[in-house]
Amino acid sequence: MAKRPWRIFREIERPYTRFSYSKSYNKIPGAPVPKLRMQIMGMANVPKDQWKYAGHLIALYNVQVSDYSLESVRTNVLKYLENEVKEFLFIIRKYPHHVVREHALVYGAGADRISQGMRHAFGKPYTRAAQVFYKDIILSIYYNKPEFTNRISFYLDVARKKLSGKYKKYIGENKPEEVILSSVV
Repeated sequence: MAKRPWRIFREIERPYTRFSYSKSYNKIPGAPVPKLRMQIMGMANVPKDQWKYAGHLIALYNVQVSDYSLESVRTNVLKYLENEVKEFLFIIRKYPHHVVREHALVYGAGADRISQGMRHAFGKPYTRAAQVFYKDIILSIYYNKPEFTNRISFYLDVARKKLSGKYKKYIGENKPEEVILSSVV
């Protein structure tokens, strides 16, 4: 069966949780492995506050972002950063913890004999997603040389086009996050 379009799963839903008095049953059986491989890339041994400049991607709406799109952002932006900037710290700040469920229905002729309709429609684990809320920072790029500012802006545009939802870019001096987020409308 073909993958469903992500617009079906884009809205934030209640987290897929399971509660049992026996701790061994508190896990979700069959949860898929997240596709996001790394979250911190570049010069990871240099702390964030020692970089002069930063570029952030800030969410303007509540949205769910798939692990596939986070991984595609990571690979594309990292390719550019390694070839051009060389000295950087690239952090993806959201991790796909949320398990997205799908109730698979069979469509077409003769499907009434196979499908049970909406009976027991809770759904099976389908993929993972990161739940992003208003004013959350999705990813950050830290760098030292001011001549890379235009390139970092381009990289954040590349990342923004691969993610569902709307985002605002911040590119400038490395300030505390509270100061940056207070300027977001």
